[in-house]
Amino acid sequence: YRHAPERTAEVLTDGWFATGDLGSLNADGYLTLTGRKKEIIVLDAGKNVQPAGLEDAIRTDAIVQEVVVIGDGQAFVAALIALDEPMLHHWLTQRGLPAMTVAEAGAHPDVLAHLKGLVAGANATVSKTEAIRKFRVLPRALTEAEGEFSASMKVRRKVVMEHFADVVDDIYPPRDE
Repeated sequence: YRHAPERTAEVLTDGWFATGDLGSLNADGYLTLTGRKKEIIVLDAGKNVQPAGLEDAIRTDAIVQEVVVIGDGQAFVAALIALDEPMLHHWLTQRGLPAMTVAEAGAHPDVLAHLKGLVAGANATVSKTEAIRKFRVLPRALTEAEGEFSASMKVRRKVVMEHFADVVDDIYPPRDE
């Protein structure tokens, strides 16, 4: 803060401006941003999980539109996967499978096996506690119009969980109080 060294000191940690971004420095001293501190998922046992790495590993696949890793306050990590409808159609055609809706594909054994492989690949990069134990395919793609993305196209995790509460409840059945 200009002409306010005490306010500047409040936001610096070890000489770094505390933006809320998470990152790592490589051997050459270059910073790579890996996620946001506020996006950390804290499991019920207190384990902190960064969803960005898991999401990025799965999102690279052509039939995946978006991945939302969830589990805050839960016993394990799970993922909600939205499929890319145009790419899904191409993927199905290449494999000699019939055309189907995103909702139908979410229950098809070949599609589920493919997604299971993607999840296994992402899980190979994290500890067993941080690994995705369950995933579900969402019945439709996520959209900015539904408020599921911000204007800068960042997923609004809370909104997605609200919009697909039935899917989340299927993964984490409500606990009896």
